[in-house]
Amino acid sequence: MSRHLTLRLAVLTAVATGAMLVPVGAAVADDPTPTPSAATGEDKTAAEKKAEDAKKAKELEARKAKAGKDLPKGGVAAGEAPAGNSGTGTTTLVGSATGALLLAGAGTIVLRRRAAGRHNG
Repeated sequence: MSRHLTLRLAVLTAVATGAMLVPVGAAVADDPTPTPSAATGEDKTAAEKKAEDAKKAKELEARKAKAGKDLPKGGVAAGEAPAGNSGTGTTTLVGSATGALLLAGAGTIVLRRRAAGRHNG
């Protein structure tokens, strides 16, 4: 294999690998949940935590029940917004661009092979 073909193969491999890894990197970077790095310093027993969580849950349910009496039933009638982030964002754009580049690359290869076939016989 000539040096020119080896270089071309290396470049195409790098581009294909990058095209696959960029959307994955963007998806991982969009994770909104932070990971705790250190303990908070509060030492509570499991029973105390359960009791506190149960108390907060009861208060939240009471607020929901009180607020639910005044609101209309139903999604759009209640003024709810549609589900968020439905295909908008960097990941979608990068994925579309990657697909277009891969399709263009495949088309270029097909055209070059056809042209080479005409020249060779």
